[in-house]
Amino acid sequence: MTTPVVLAIDLGTSELKAGLVGVDGSVEAMARVPYPTEHAEGRAEQDPEAWWAALVDATARLHALADPGLEVVAVCPVAHGPTCVAVDGSGAATRPAIAWLDRRSSAESAELAEATGLPIWLLGILPAALWIERNEPEAAARTVAYLAAWEWLGLRLSGTAAMTVGTDQAVPGRRVLDALGLPSERVPTAVAPGAVLGGLTARAAGDLGLPSGTPVVAGLNDAYASILGAGLLEPGDAIDTGGSSGGFAVLAAERPDIPGAWVAAAPLPGRWLAGGAMATTGAAFDWLVDEVLDGLDPDLLLDEAAAVPAGADGLVFLPYLAGERSPIWDPLARGAFVGLTLGHGRGHLARAVLEGAAHALRHVADPIRAAGFPVNGLRVSGGNTRSHLWNHIKADILGVPVAVPEVPDTAMLGAAVLGATGVGAHVDLPAAIGAMVRMAERIEPDPATRAVHEARHATYRSLYPALRDAMHELGDAPAGSSAPGSDASGR
Repeated sequence: MTTPVVLAIDLGTSELKAGLVGVDGSVEAMARVPYPTEHAEGRAEQDPEAWWAALVDATARLHALADPGLEVVAVCPVAHGPTCVAVDGSGAATRPAIAWLDRRSSAESAELAEATGLPIWLLGILPAALWIERNEPEAAARTVAYLAAWEWLGLRLSGTAAMTVGTDQAVPGRRVLDALGLPSERVPTAVAPGAVLGGLTARAAGDLGLPSGTPVVAGLNDAYASILGAGLLEPGDAIDTGGSSGGFAVLAAERPDIPGAWVAAAPLPGRWLAGGAMATTGAAFDWLVDEVLDGLDPDLLLDEAAAVPAGADGLVFLPYLAGERSPIWDPLARGAFVGLTLGHGRGHLARAVLEGAAHALRHVADPIRAAGFPVNGLRVSGGNTRSHLWNHIKADILGVPVAVPEVPDTAMLGAAVLGATGVGAHVDLPAAIGAMVRMAERIEPDPATRAVHEARHATYRSLYPALRDAMHELGDAPAGSSAPGSDASGR
């Protein structure tokens, strides 16, 4: 007897995770393979062929680890984004992929938002595509389609170029695109996430060591996949999407109307999402460990942070290490430690970084709550779920219980949920979530820390307006040649 599994692929910002996940949610085998990002002067680019090489490597490792009785019944990729891949008629990239960290298309984002009436966060890869059309005519002339990262993986796996809709991007009218200089024929056919794109091509099957024709299911942005993999179902269920960037989203039964909030249809029937995606809340701790403290043992640093009282003895951290997205949408924002004294040590720095990430989540969540949409509990995801301290800080600062999934790699599990549903192993997504997602721990907020966190959050909210002009002046200076790129370890 064989055990049906999904090859679930999560292309993170700096590493690819692949797992063989049973249709009951059991992770039978998992592999991680890193790949690089090229950073310079606001540029952040990746080579799609490096993604594919990572997938081939990861799949080979899975074959070595897995029980021979497993049968792959579906393949489903999810990925970071919005990351834009320009492809030619053969599906090959005409230039490196423009990653979501890239800041060169800010003007195109503003122009598209004004022309279409869509908020920036629903424009997806279109600003980067328009930037290519305007600035790289040779590459644009060879391009037949612009794809998000997960869509490119879907093309490479199945041979079908398709755009997933109902996720993090909307399609403006084709006349608008043509008028702005983005040929509408380069925007591919739309499909729903979870639709079967086709069978695994012979070439892809040979690379991955899988049977040709294995169904390939359309994926979506990894943050949306995490919503599925973390088990969100009911209004008020919320998530910290973790990873390098970090993000917050909460389910609602009706469409929220909240100025400044990111609002979109959820990847679940009858549900909406309100929230926001940040830039480096997850990567900030890795930056502190690797770049500032020269690779200090992260477990030792977390122990030192745990010994520091709530509020970090008056130290506050702004996690704007690569500009910031929600809720301030300022690519020139800069990170800052505020309140430093000779009495602060590295444990204080670490505690402030952990608290800064939680304050960033609350900065997005509070306007949603103020608009009458409840936040009843927070699911955490990604590597930082392994830190009980960080999870407890989030519970304390947001004032809600935090639930920790059994499978912390919620984007990968979300890909498995989509894949299993797409091939009929479950009748629909809610049924798949019920069968495949389980919680390992629930952490209640500590009322003893409420007063200090309330005071620190007020300070946190006041700092960006006070420092914005200085940040913008400093933002004109050359940025570092490297930027945080690893998924947050949260170890």
